[in-house]
Amino acid sequence: MSEEKENIQFELTKELVKQVEQLIEVNNDKELRTLLNEFHHADIAEILDELNLEEAVYVIKLLDSETTSEILMELDEDNREKVLKNLSAKEIAEEVEELDTDDAADIISELSEERQEAVISQIEDEEHKSEIQELLAYDEDTAGGLMAKELVKVYETWTVAGCMRRIRGQAKEVTRVHSIYVVNKEEKLIGRLSLKDLIVAKSDQKIADLVKVNVDYVNVHDDVEDVAKIMAKYDLEAIPVLDNNHILLGRITIDDIVDVLKEEADKDYQLAAGITQDVEADDSILQLTRARIPWLFLGLIGGIGAFLIMGGFEESFTGDAFKLFFFTPLIAAMAGNVGVQSSAIIVQGLANDDVKGSVNSRLIKEMLLAALNGFILAVFLFFFVWVYESKIDLALAISVSLVAVIIVAGLIGTFVPLFLNKKGIDPAIATGPFITTSNDILGILLYFMIAKMILGI
Repeated sequence: MSEEKENIQFELTKELVKQVEQLIEVNNDKELRTLLNEFHHADIAEILDELNLEEAVYVIKLLDSETTSEILMELDEDNREKVLKNLSAKEIAEEVEELDTDDAADIISELSEERQEAVISQIEDEEHKSEIQELLAYDEDTAGGLMAKELVKVYETWTVAGCMRRIRGQAKEVTRVHSIYVVNKEEKLIGRLSLKDLIVAKSDQKIADLVKVNVDYVNVHDDVEDVAKIMAKYDLEAIPVLDNNHILLGRITIDDIVDVLKEEADKDYQLAAGITQDVEADDSILQLTRARIPWLFLGLIGGIGAFLIMGGFEESFTGDAFKLFFFTPLIAAMAGNVGVQSSAIIVQGLANDDVKGSVNSRLIKEMLLAALNGFILAVFLFFFVWVYESKIDLALAISVSLVAVIIVAGLIGTFVPLFLNKKGIDPAIATGPFITTSNDILGILLYFMIAKMILGI
């Protein structure tokens, strides 16, 4: 979206918020309901995020549950938590009854255990209640915690005519019919059926004759990141979820995977920036401090380490050699930048399963790449120092040091995320202050050691 369109959208939202506030103030429920019914639930959620808590709750209680249940899912997480605290268990139960089981479970999981029990007890649809309770039993980071129970399922023994009659009833409960899943009498997944094949088939044909047996699926205990990779790899809109006995339990749709990918991207971005906890801009100063201070403290320790290293060479670099200190920020910056570049490429490759081959081959490739980049930069730096300082030995010392520092930084930036990934640690942590600080210290040490040898001091 262009900046002009964003500004127009922002102004429209501001104007709508003012209208809603005015209608709430005068208790004009009819006109307020008419106004909001013209908008998508995502737009209404955006408006509610701008209202105060009392006004937001007023709107939620005014509109029908079919609409407000979708609005709740779109609300900012913090605002949704506040709104839910101001709704009774009965009111929340009415909302979740309108949602698919996976969304209903997500809403209920945000409540305290006591409130969860109270809300579940108020759900009138026993089947819906049972399915929500089943989903709540799974870890939220597994396929079971992400799946929805709503799907279209048929048995291999049915005829096409009988299948068509039965799936009409099932389809009413499913927002989008991506696939029809075929099971046997033990409820084990046999395959899937396309709507096209079903429509063109003869009415007396058996489903077993039409089923496509090659179907991708995930286990209920699989990690959500693995599910996301499978769906992305095979370009799937939905994927069935099975238990250890191959029994069909539910399905995961692409909209849920998009949410997972967004959450993972946000987490990795924060890790790369040196933020250790999941925080948002509106969190308290104390929460933000706790999330930021560990890596800032590491940076401080790194700075002290660099100071001690430079102090150790103080007596060696006198006279013209003292000018080496003026190039220290350049060396440190190049080491940090190269390390972050290398680690970012590896982390991205690991996330997309694009990193193939042995660690040694990766390190050799990165060493050659770093050597080439370092040589190009060093040639430019050599002539700059030579012209500016008129000392060829000083220029040579700085340039050779730069090549060495870039090669080592590239190797560290490649090796560290691969090592962390092998140990089961999120490699995204290697693209942030960890790599920058370590390369700064090592880069400065190499710089002074190489310069000292070349200058013979």
